[in-house]
Amino acid sequence: MVPLNRTRVAILATALTATLALSPAPRATATADDEGWVPLFNGKDFTGWKIPDPPSGQFKKGVKEVKNADGKVVGFAAQLKDGKDGTPGKEVTLWQIKDGMIVGGGPASHIFTDVEAEDFHYRVEAKINDKGNSGQYFRARFEGGFPPGYEAQINATGADAIKTGSLYPDGRTKLGASRKEITVMNTAAHKPDEFFTQEVIAQGNHIQILVNGKKTVDFKDPNNTYTKGHFALQGHDPGSVMTFRKVEYKPIKK
Repeated sequence: MVPLNRTRVAILATALTATLALSPAPRATATADDEGWVPLFNGKDFTGWKIPDPPSGQFKKGVKEVKNADGKVVGFAAQLKDGKDGTPGKEVTLWQIKDGMIVGGGPASHIFTDVEAEDFHYRVEAKINDKGNSGQYFRARFEGGFPPGYEAQINATGADAIKTGSLYPDGRTKLGASRKEITVMNTAAHKPDEFFTQEVIAQGNHIQILVNGKKTVDFKDPNNTYTKGHFALQGHDPGSVMTFRKVEYKPIKK
């Protein structure tokens, strides 16, 4: 190693000062990641998502994955069961990436995240078509049909009187006994085909739901019906079209 004399040290120090002056300053504003939010949807494909096979009892086994040029899954399709007269069931696209968003439709199905969680803040930005019905599931079990798990309802003008902002009172559980306490009836806080934000805060048996920042449910489940599971999105019935442009969660430490 060649020793540095005072002149060379001075030159190096001057150069270093000039370089630092030209370097960009650190960002002063926090990003979503800095706030602890974990994106569940990357805006491009279904990396980190899966669908049961078959999605529900209306379909044959053999879910079809549609992939892009990079080999990433950008759609899920399934074939309906044959008709009683032997007519072959048609293939239906259930979920797809469209314009950087998750779009679902068709007969009943759910897509699930690989992630399982216990306590969290869970947020979607979504819209639902006129007469459509969907749901934001959490602590859900990965299985076909209508899976066990909590559901924050998404429904602006659908036939079901239980609207967006409700914790669905699933009659298969004791949640049905708390129907009046956990439902928003008849009128949703948003219009069909209008984007809104729905948030779920689940901490132990304490479940809160907010729509566009306004709290609609604040409920302590005496039965601890579900304690851990997947996040999922629901396609309820044919004719429903549900669109999600953001899906994210923030873990809550115990």
